[in-house]
Amino acid sequence: MPKMWTRLTKTVPARLRGRTQDATTLVRTYLVQETVDPLRQLGRYVAAGVIGSLFIGIGTLMLLIALLRLLQGETGAFNGNLSWIPYVIVIVVAAIVAAATVARIVTGPARKRRPPAAKEAS
Repeated sequence: MPKMWTRLTKTVPARLRGRTQDATTLVRTYLVQETVDPLRQLGRYVAAGVIGSLFIGIGTLMLLIALLRLLQGETGAFNGNLSWIPYVIVIVVAAIVAAATVARIVTGPARKRRPPAAKEAS
């Protein structure tokens, strides 16, 4: 098969071969422009989102640990049999933060852009 292809390309005039190469180059650059470049931009966008999410998660965790240390060390109310109460308070605060995050994701700006669902007539 390769011998046949080289024989066919030798019979094609040089002018036509140049135009064919120009066309293939044009198609290739167009495909790269329309597929690879948007995927690279999407990858950068996703990477920035993942890094931001990690930083927010680490910061939230540090704030929850700080709240636990504050409740354990600075208040004298949770001594003896009540030493478990700061842990419960921090868990409740973490659950509230998680619920607020989920609520914000569900009812965020994407819902405002989405068209309302069409109701079927019965």
